[in-house]
Amino acid sequence: MLPALTGVAAAAAVSAAGYQSMAPTGQWYGRTFTGLPRGSKQIALTYDDGPNDPHTLKLLEVLARHDVHATFFMIGRYVRQRPEIAREVARAGHVIGNHTLTHPLLIFQSAAQTRQQLVECRAALTDAVGEHSNLFRPPFGGRRPATLRIARELGLETIMWNVTGYDWNAPPAAAIEKKVARQIKGGNVILLHDGGHKTMAADRSQTVIATDNLIRRYKGQGFEFVTVTEMKKALGSQLSALNS
Repeated sequence: MLPALTGVAAAAAVSAAGYQSMAPTGQWYGRTFTGLPRGSKQIALTYDDGPNDPHTLKLLEVLARHDVHATFFMIGRYVRQRPEIAREVARAGHVIGNHTLTHPLLIFQSAAQTRQQLVECRAALTDAVGEHSNLFRPPFGGRRPATLRIARELGLETIMWNVTGYDWNAPPAAAIEKKVARQIKGGNVILLHDGGHKTMAADRSQTVIATDNLIRRYKGQGFEFVTVTEMKKALGSQLSALNS
């Protein structure tokens, strides 16, 4: 009986470890930022896998119309293909972060490969837009202790999320909005996509529509849309107030 129980415990531990390597809010392998305490009136919109032609630019039009700034985690190879789109994002005042060079699942990458992915994405961003944030989001959310350690060594802060619109397969805008609405509690970092990691020109038209509707909805409920950088500053101020 004991060997059987030991086997079950080992399997459970492996399963839990695997879950934590992909769970957006999991903290087993190191601290990551996932948002503010529940009940905050701030929301951060984040977009992965751009820059993407034409939908990143269409998204910028929506954000500008609502006077909202967001955070874009860009893939380095797309930045090299379309640096002018990355520059438009920066000129509009949005925060730009590192989403690796080619979007691999980093839990299966060696330390050297992970470092190369982050360094080369940073170089692509610097070439395109100059100075940018030190924010990093691992593709698919996948990370292990070495992933976070390498990010820290490079001066990067790992940013996850606590709400997702499940928009990577381009569902209708109403479906995206419904998924988000079920998860919003305040202080949320919302994961959406302005591009697709497999190819340039991924259809993100429904995400653009959903973004427009989500901003209208939650501004109407008194929420403020901020960048991840602004949200982190707000958290720092709250912690300082508690410690003073």
